[in-house]
Amino acid sequence: MIYAEFFKRGKVLLGFCISGHSGTAEAGADIVCAAVSSATYMAANTITDIVKANADVSVKDGFMSLKIPTAESTSCRVVLEGFHVHMVSLQKQYSNYITLTDMEV
Repeated sequence: MIYAEFFKRGKVLLGFCISGHSGTAEAGADIVCAAVSSATYMAANTITDIVKANADVSVKDGFMSLKIPTAESTSCRVVLEGFHVHMVSLQKQYSNYITLTDMEV
């Protein structure tokens, strides 16, 4: 199961934590993990390399966490909201393999 937790302060997204594996296929052939991983890295790379936000990023096998300071929320808003919308769509399509939650921080 892939767990996606989004960090919010009110309606403002301040980051996310993605962990786990879907287990729909062998490593390298798992389209659910590939979709989530690709979207997660795109969001993180856009925030750190394009927006140049001061993000706290942690990456391990099957895990990525990204947190931004509240002061960076305006510059990262579109990326984080787009990523959230994409993850909601993936969760609807693969509901047996992805769980989404929002956490107030």
